[in-house]
Amino acid sequence: MLDTQDPCGAVLIALADPTRRRIFEVLVHKPRSVAAVAQTVPVSRPAVSQHLRQLSDAGLVTVTKEGTRNIYAARREGVEVLRRYLDGLWSDVLTAFAEHVELKEQK
Repeated sequence: MLDTQDPCGAVLIALADPTRRRIFEVLVHKPRSVAAVAQTVPVSRPAVSQHLRQLSDAGLVTVTKEGTRNIYAARREGVEVLRRYLDGLWSDVLTAFAEHVELKEQK
């Protein structure tokens, strides 16, 4: 079960698995059914359904009903959580580097 208190952690956990990452990458290009997704990865349909559920729980995909099929699509907002986290880290790195350069120049 994913930790809903930490959205970024949930996204990182979901994308840590190579199969889920591949499934997400497939869905970035266009929405697909479970069957269509299953054709792109070397796992069974039930396994694909489990991976899609975890991606959905992490907020990375949405699901809509079309008749008897579930259609999954990548969710941009899910990635934004991760992007903000990484941007924050990068900002800290740049600040630390600037402070280091400033100290070197003072010597």
